[in-house]
Amino acid sequence: MMRRVIIFIFFLLLDSACFASDENREAEFADGIAKTLAIGKSVSLDVEGKKFLGLYTQTEKVTNKGTVILLHDLGGHPNQPSLIYGLRIFLPEHDWATLALQMPLREAGVGIDDYYGLFPEALARIKAGINYAKTNGAENIVVVGYGLGALMAVYAQSEQVSDIKALVAISLSVPSTENKAARTLDFINKIKIPMLDIYGALDLPDVTESARNRRLSAKENTAYRQIKIDDEASTYLHDEGLLVKRIYSWLGVTVGRTSVE
Repeated sequence: MMRRVIIFIFFLLLDSACFASDENREAEFADGIAKTLAIGKSVSLDVEGKKFLGLYTQTEKVTNKGTVILLHDLGGHPNQPSLIYGLRIFLPEHDWATLALQMPLREAGVGIDDYYGLFPEALARIKAGINYAKTNGAENIVVVGYGLGALMAVYAQSEQVSDIKALVAISLSVPSTENKAARTLDFINKIKIPMLDIYGALDLPDVTESARNRRLSAKENTAYRQIKIDDEASTYLHDEGLLVKRIYSWLGVTVGRTSVE
């Protein structure tokens, strides 16, 4: 009996354990980005003395609608092609500065389940990104997450992170897990700020098959909107520009009150 109790406690702790990000992988990405970065600048952000990379891209005009914080997909980086990169360079052309964050990483080859323990660190990095944006004068701050970054974004917002005016989730999944860090529907139910839930018609099953449940979870949020893009899979290679413009247009109506030029 005692052995069973010990085993149960072990797996309970494992389920809620927090793991440290793979600093070597982060350093490799940072080195590669530094050699090729042509638009924007690298910034060093800090969480409890631990540095991580951000890519900040200013607007091309005097006016500034605010700052969009970008969260990449599983195992990626803040200059991840093609979607994160596209958002990072397109939005500043239309009065939105961008801050793409290096989110916590596990070792190469692990699945999404192995990332849940990094969500508290992801939350801390998002808060650091918000502080950086505010320091640079941003009044409107929006978070845009893609794939795992979308799940991290709704997790963070369910923790009532302040100063975020709107949230965009691209290819947001509802994983089949009991892990408290990945209860997407519960997170959506807690979100009260404007939220855009956007996905491809040919997206991953965890995304497409849960679309209705996501809408139901958000039914009390009058500022929630869901968009399905036809003929697109999770990589959005068919017409990436359409996805970016849909996001930009929604931001204009919801936060910036502007339209695509």
